[in-house]
Amino acid sequence: MLTTICPKLPMRNKLATKHFYITQLGFEEIGNYEGYLMVKKDTVEIHFFEFKELNPKENYAQVYIRTNDIDNLYQSISDHKIEVHPNGTLQTKPWGQKEFALLDPDHNLLTFGQPM
Repeated sequence: MLTTICPKLPMRNKLATKHFYITQLGFEEIGNYEGYLMVKKDTVEIHFFEFKELNPKENYAQVYIRTNDIDNLYQSISDHKIEVHPNGTLQTKPWGQKEFALLDPDHNLLTFGQPM
């Protein structure tokens, strides 16, 4: 039986990734190893592997994260002055999700959504 998923995303600089996810998004560090970082917030866990040669403009990694309080999460993102993706402002989609998206320092796309 499958129980959970932990996406693995590329990172060029562990300090920049830690700062973004921990300081700005409120995740906590749960693992820090050479070339590898693990963070968690509530029940969402994301792992990062070092990829120093990554060209962020060619990174198409994406994660969809469900939430049960999209409006407050979006407000928190705004309060922390985290840039929302230009095409990812908070809106209700035809597929019944209220969503917004942002890019991390390595251009991993994080989309947050809540069923309507």
